[in-house]
Amino acid sequence: MDFLTAAVGLVVLLFAGDALVRGAVNLSLRLGVPALIVSLTIVAFGTSAPEFLISISAIHEGVPGLALGNIVGSNTANVLLVMGIPALITTLHVVDNSTRASYLQMIAATALFTALAFIGPFGQVSGLILLAALGFMLVHAARAARSHRANAADAAVCAMDEEDVEGADPHMGWPKIIAFLVAGLIGLPIGAELLVNAATHIAQSFGVSDTVIGLTLVALGTSLPELATTVMAALRRQADVAFGNVIGSNMFNLLGIIGVASLVGPIPVAPEIMRFDIWVMIASSLLLGVFVLRRKSITLIWGLTLTALYVLYIVMVF
Repeated sequence: MDFLTAAVGLVVLLFAGDALVRGAVNLSLRLGVPALIVSLTIVAFGTSAPEFLISISAIHEGVPGLALGNIVGSNTANVLLVMGIPALITTLHVVDNSTRASYLQMIAATALFTALAFIGPFGQVSGLILLAALGFMLVHAARAARSHRANAADAAVCAMDEEDVEGADPHMGWPKIIAFLVAGLIGLPIGAELLVNAATHIAQSFGVSDTVIGLTLVALGTSLPELATTVMAALRRQADVAFGNVIGSNMFNLLGIIGVASLVGPIPVAPEIMRFDIWVMIASSLLLGVFVLRRKSITLIWGLTLTALYVLYIVMVF
């Protein structure tokens, strides 16, 4: 029953998160918020809503190890699994230079997160530092995007239309927008509560820590939206979108989710994470640089390698 409850909670989270993104995006565009700002904020925050709600719920339920394990495990899964599986379908080629800049920001975010983890439990000071770093990166991204569009030769081609924003629907009426918002706002906390409670019971019944469940079961589940998006980008031959999805998600996980969660309550850093899991996360992040910085394609062989490395990691965690 615990596994069934966890599955139900995960499904509710995924559908509620998608509903919230669609509702918030279309509400913002109808209110006149620029599409660029919507993409950099609402879409980024909304697609990470499952991880965010799980982290907050885990702290309230007294299992903060699940919150930290979820983030570290999700970032590892995002590189090894989310980039590995699409490469089994088609080769991923890096083209866009902006992907390299975003990757370097992700490495900086990883370094900051790791340094704070070594200092001690994540508290309010750590949370404010992480959120300040996130704010700086969002401002930098917004300025870079505006500069790129201002210097573009054909503004009509380079301008971001509403249709280009994930979840945007120019024909969506107000009743549907409100319905999506309500469904998302109600479904997210319910799904998070179901998944966290079930995951805690599973950890207790198997005699493993909540951190291990967060690193594996919960992290894998909350990485499904990124996996779905990346697979679709691969099928459409949009490798830069796939890379950008993973890089952006990893940055927001480390800076945004842990930053806000640290303000809700202290998050201790489990010794097993510092001994092993955080180094796997760092190694996988650096491995991604081989493809981004050197513009090396992720071929079928690399896809098999990345996926196998993730399976090996899960086996070693248990």
